[in-house]
Amino acid sequence: MKRIAVFASGNGSNFQAIVERINTGEIKAEIGLVVCDKPQAGVINRAKDAQIPVFSFNPKDYDTKAQFEAEILAELQKREIDLVILAGYMRLIGQTLLSAYGGKIVNIHPSLLPAFPGIDAVGQALSAGVKVTGVTVHYVDAGMDTGPIIAQKAIEIAEDDTKETLAEKVHQVEHVLYPEVIQKLVSK
Repeated sequence: MKRIAVFASGNGSNFQAIVERINTGEIKAEIGLVVCDKPQAGVINRAKDAQIPVFSFNPKDYDTKAQFEAEILAELQKREIDLVILAGYMRLIGQTLLSAYGGKIVNIHPSLLPAFPGIDAVGQALSAGVKVTGVTVHYVDAGMDTGPIIAQKAIEIAEDDTKETLAEKVHQVEHVLYPEVIQKLVSK
């Protein structure tokens, strides 16, 4: 059975969706580690509730990205992690992790990439006045949301959508699409 690590910086709703799909057998994998760069993030409590080990760190405690990524890499290797799943991890992955896990790091982004990369993709879509946005699952490379696309799902934007209502639509799609893609990846 493949072992995955989930990297997150926030509340952990995508993490929770993944845990639930593992528990029902829809994803045939084991989460061996949660990595979090914000020691007060909600995902930490979710991981503890699910009895999943957590590596939490404050990037400001390190002189360089390479230093904290070296510690993350040691944790991943110690736990024999096969695949890294980014689920709201708000940092670019650096060369230390890309070198060790190239082609084995996956991200989910709340737009139809290449449109609206980076932060606040939902706000970007609303500001642009587009009628459709969506969700993209892609491999991670050295750029920001530039890696090869694995899957996408479109979401219509209603006239009365606000940032909050559109974000909720995006989360609903993410919580279905990401587990489906993860299962395909771990079954290879």
